[in-house]
Amino acid sequence: MKKIFLFSLLGLTLFTQSCINDNEDPIAIPPTDGAVMDAEVGGAAQPNQVWIDLSSEQKTYNRRTDWDLGFYSGDQFKVAINYSIMMAAGAIPNATNIDAVKESDVTALKEKVQVGTFDPTNETYIDDPKGYIITGRTAIAEIKANDAENPIYLVNMGRDIYTGTQTPGTVYTGGDARGWKKVQIVRFNDGYKVKYANLNETSHKEYIVAKKPQFDYTFFSMATDKEANIQPEASKWDLGFTVMTNVIEGAGSYIYADFVITNALGKVSAYQVTATAPATGQTAYDNFKLENVESSKFINNDQTIIGANWRNPVGVNGLEVHSDRFYVIRDADGYFFKLRFTRMTDVNGNRGFPQFEYKPL
Repeated sequence: MKKIFLFSLLGLTLFTQSCINDNEDPIAIPPTDGAVMDAEVGGAAQPNQVWIDLSSEQKTYNRRTDWDLGFYSGDQFKVAINYSIMMAAGAIPNATNIDAVKESDVTALKEKVQVGTFDPTNETYIDDPKGYIITGRTAIAEIKANDAENPIYLVNMGRDIYTGTQTPGTVYTGGDARGWKKVQIVRFNDGYKVKYANLNETSHKEYIVAKKPQFDYTFFSMATDKEANIQPEASKWDLGFTVMTNVIEGAGSYIYADFVITNALGKVSAYQVTATAPATGQTAYDNFKLENVESSKFINNDQTIIGANWRNPVGVNGLEVHSDRFYVIRDADGYFFKLRFTRMTDVNGNRGFPQFEYKPL
């Protein structure tokens, strides 16, 4: 049960002098004292996506390759591709019949529908990394009511999880290529119908996907022909640890390890606090209190606020956590937290062992 903190007259006076607007609702006290948590992404190959709810201290896991497509549960008809395994998608010009498309028709397009080519134009073939699908661009265009207006896509299925030899300090974001699919998605009642096949197949499979309003997405795997349990319900996770297809300005899409996303679609917002001399990051974090929160700084439409900004893979001391910064998070229930990262490797210098601490405000 959520407890509501009733401010005394003195406390209210002090609170109105803070950066939080005194006209806002009373602050809800979360049912946790905070914790130190290991985000168990699984080591240097980072096979796991990890979803964390701060107020309940709960973690759930899935393998990055467990899903291919995420069907948005909101009012719009939008579809995400798996950002954690270097997937990409591009419309096949002049294609109207999925069964007639063959590999020779997409030879030139295959050279473009790639991640990590250092060509800025390849951003077209991935989803907006900010992840706010309500307004953001997706590689697969919003699904139209008229079936004929929905293109047939060439889908680069990305890469499997790396299983080879590993060297301490190195990260392995992808293994063998997973191949290609041709895909068309149309509306079906208030949900979706996905049609998909390998490139040279002359028939296709179909699957009906219903929207699930309690979740951000319904996830589907074309490898298993089944829906997949990936993220918890939208109100039950705040942070996700994952490999991520991001964008380097001027160089296009690129794959990042050690990435942290916030549940922007689930109404989680965040901002970064950077300590300035003479205060250290640890001191600034320890001294940061509720009255220091600046509500105007919260960003609620970008899942990459933390992103890869918390770690430095080429620091003067090698792999290291940025010690001068921490993050303020407000979850969907109005709970406020401060969070700082404490580790990105294990004691032997192996990547893929991030750790963080957090406390409620």
